[in-house]
Amino acid sequence: MTKVNKFIFWTPRILVILFALFLAIFSFDVFEENLGFWGTILGLFMHNLPSLILLAILLTSWKRELVGAIMFGFLGVAGIIGTIIVRLTIPEGSRFNILYIMVGVVCTLVGVLFYFGWKQQPEK
Repeated sequence: MTKVNKFIFWTPRILVILFALFLAIFSFDVFEENLGFWGTILGLFMHNLPSLILLAILLTSWKRELVGAIMFGFLGVAGIIGTIIVRLTIPEGSRFNILYIMVGVVCTLVGVLFYFGWKQQPEK
């Protein structure tokens, strides 16, 4: 594996892991709600669902980079388009959460990196 291949191979995987951990940080607000044990467990599960989905897609695409390119590319483009639609439909003066556009951009970048990794594989 050359230096460029190692970079293209590891960068999307590390980005997804770091991004899933970043999204998981937002689940800690469930502890402020005093929901009891089972309510807190359910809240943690629901808050961490996006991170779990990203990690499940990463596990699927670890060896099949084309799957990662398609799935992360779709998630990214859908996230960006959804953010634009939401931004256009919310009333003037409402608060806009930049986190949504960040999710779309990161997923699109990871999808592109998985695509380049898939293209660099030798023909089998």
